[in-house]
Amino acid sequence: APTASRPTSSGTAMRPPPARQYYFEERFDLVQFARVVKDAGLFLILRIGPFVAGEWNFGGVPAWLHYIPGTVFRTNNEPFKSHMKSFTTKIVDMMKKERFFASQGGHIILAQIENEYGYYQQAYGAGGKAYAMWAGSMALAQNTGVPWIMCQQYDVPDHVINTCNSFYCDQFKPNLPTQPKIWTENWPGWFQTFGESNPHRPPEDVAFSVARFFGKGGSVQNYYVYHGGTNFDRTAGGPFITTSYDYDAPIDEYGLKRFPKWAHLKELHKSIKLCEHSLLFGNSTLLSLGPQQEADVYTDHSGGCVAFLANIDSEKDKVVTFRNRQYDLPAWSVSILPDCKNVVFNTAKVRSQTLMVDMVPETLQASKPDQWSIFTERIGIWDKNDFVRNEFVDHINTTKDSTDYLWHTTSFDVDRNYPASGNHPILNIGSKGHAVHAFLNNMLIGSAYGNGSESSFSVQMPINLKAGKNEIALLSMTVGLKSAGPYYEWVGAGLTSVNISGMQNGTMDLSSNNWAYKIGLEGEHYRLFKPDQGNNQRWRPQSEPPKHQPLTWYKVNVDVPQGDDPVGLDMQSMGKGLVWLNGNAIGRYWPRTSPTDDRCTPSCDYRGKFSPNKCRAGCGKPTQRWYHVPRSWFHPSGNTLVVFEEQGGDPTKITFSRRVATSVCSFVSENYPSIDLESWDKSISDENPLAAKVQLSCPKGKNISSIKFASFGDPSGTCRSYQQGSCHHPDSLSVVEKACLNINSCTVSLSDEGFGEDPCPGVTKTLAIEADCS
Repeated sequence: APTASRPTSSGTAMRPPPARQYYFEERFDLVQFARVVKDAGLFLILRIGPFVAGEWNFGGVPAWLHYIPGTVFRTNNEPFKSHMKSFTTKIVDMMKKERFFASQGGHIILAQIENEYGYYQQAYGAGGKAYAMWAGSMALAQNTGVPWIMCQQYDVPDHVINTCNSFYCDQFKPNLPTQPKIWTENWPGWFQTFGESNPHRPPEDVAFSVARFFGKGGSVQNYYVYHGGTNFDRTAGGPFITTSYDYDAPIDEYGLKRFPKWAHLKELHKSIKLCEHSLLFGNSTLLSLGPQQEADVYTDHSGGCVAFLANIDSEKDKVVTFRNRQYDLPAWSVSILPDCKNVVFNTAKVRSQTLMVDMVPETLQASKPDQWSIFTERIGIWDKNDFVRNEFVDHINTTKDSTDYLWHTTSFDVDRNYPASGNHPILNIGSKGHAVHAFLNNMLIGSAYGNGSESSFSVQMPINLKAGKNEIALLSMTVGLKSAGPYYEWVGAGLTSVNISGMQNGTMDLSSNNWAYKIGLEGEHYRLFKPDQGNNQRWRPQSEPPKHQPLTWYKVNVDVPQGDDPVGLDMQSMGKGLVWLNGNAIGRYWPRTSPTDDRCTPSCDYRGKFSPNKCRAGCGKPTQRWYHVPRSWFHPSGNTLVVFEEQGGDPTKITFSRRVATSVCSFVSENYPSIDLESWDKSISDENPLAAKVQLSCPKGKNISSIKFASFGDPSGTCRSYQQGSCHHPDSLSVVEKACLNINSCTVSLSDEGFGEDPCPGVTKTLAIEADCS
């Protein structure tokens, strides 16, 4: 049966040099996090890893490890294994010291070594097999007293449990029949990369996958992730992973419950919990109910009986007969019967409300007028160059991930007669990734980028040259380092070729010119993002900040947004860069727009297997417009926002926005399960079942202020776009207003006497409501 547990990954706690020094302070305080989980009464699955992946920068492994001589990641390599063992031992010892393992009376019930290595093991040959066996054996030798797991690992040492990561794991079988069937990652959504649309996994499908898993003998199921998050600072990997890691999770990036997904899964969990005894102690039987319909039945010695009725047809609803009773099974759904008779939950019938959340803007509210300050980066080499080469060097090997930025500068001469020649030169740049801004004679002439599917790119930029000396400065950028893959640490980035075509004598190849290099930005060097009084003389006060100016640092005093709603920073008016509040790195911002034809669909059909290309939205809009700012980062007064803008934007249009629930909707039909999961008793007969009902609830402190839509009949559509059908009860609005107006929450039964006479006999009635909260 499902347990209340909170998995956590510790693979990102290592910091840059010096080697083998770890940082567990502030938001990296792993022990404090584990303590919070314990205090909440939850179990903990400790995924030590190293948790290579998770869309973290460099897979969560510190860049310095790559530069220790002779090191190759994730294979039978002694330097890597030595560091991995030290790290694993460090984490285990921290947990043992606090007596957190279940064997010590604590709450850590499972521990994980490595992560999804089975995807890549074959690429490492014999070294991969040896490494996997070593990793499992090394973990077992830690003597934690709790089981060790390895996810997506098809060959594991004895006494290590292999587990499943996927959108669906009902058909997964562990290596040994004596081992529990564990699903370590059920993905309730998907991550995003800058420049793509927004993937959405319907709650009906998430619930279907979980019900199928437990119906097929699953023991432990974990959502990755249940609570969305934020890739603060430069922790986002990929490359091109967004700063937001919301993941369409049941609890969003800002900490708000995502309805209906959160509530639908809560009802699912309660329903499975009602089946607990038979699932744990019963014997299972598989019964065919049709060509794509089946029942997984569990019976125990005490007479308990549990059934999971499944319709895996992705198109057609079916009526099935089970134990001489008929049951409606929508396509791609599972009905849960804790007593083999009453349906308490169907995965496709979402009874819970939809909560609509908006970003409500506020001004930056400068505490004092005329408090913008400016620092303009010098284009190219801002101090002495770091070195000169007559070739291009790898970007990552040069910066060693100390910064996103690497300057390349060179110069060349043009004949005095050239401007009158009538030629139209083109600057051609090739790069392994990830992005570049090109400057000619101190003017920005263009930018180019890869994307989440392909980091490398080439670009052609028309240019105007002047007679005599011309200077080119190219700012190469990374946008998060690769997160996983065979030998991923060797995947480079940076410029590969530069030439100018359309010259009088053909093409001028600049690739072997003398290129001067400079690592990072001047503002980074001076740490302008920190509230350091020593930098005050570097800032230039301005009452009106410059707009659409590249390579500009902005600083402004801001007030705390009102109320206690979660806060996002609206960066739609800006180009690309980095942003900080009171020295805390919010992260990379880049309101890069997705293509208008990026796999979006006008509606989302939950039926059939989900993939990240299904049910997308937001085409033609910025992938990420708002950037989460924890309220704990604000001071009561004297808050400083610092922005580094690479390309140019309008900083006067930056705003804070409060994430606010503004309306609620519900869409419930007569044939939806109506049993109260909190009070249901198996001994109660269903001969006179209760009618289905709509339940609406505004957030704490708000009431239902108006009913925007109400229809009892056969309405259609989705929240904020409901439409009346051919069947509509004329008193729908008055019935709902009477029950719901001016209170925080309400319930409307589909058998409410106010609906009176059946408006359309023979039609399955639905009640759809949209209400405002204020």
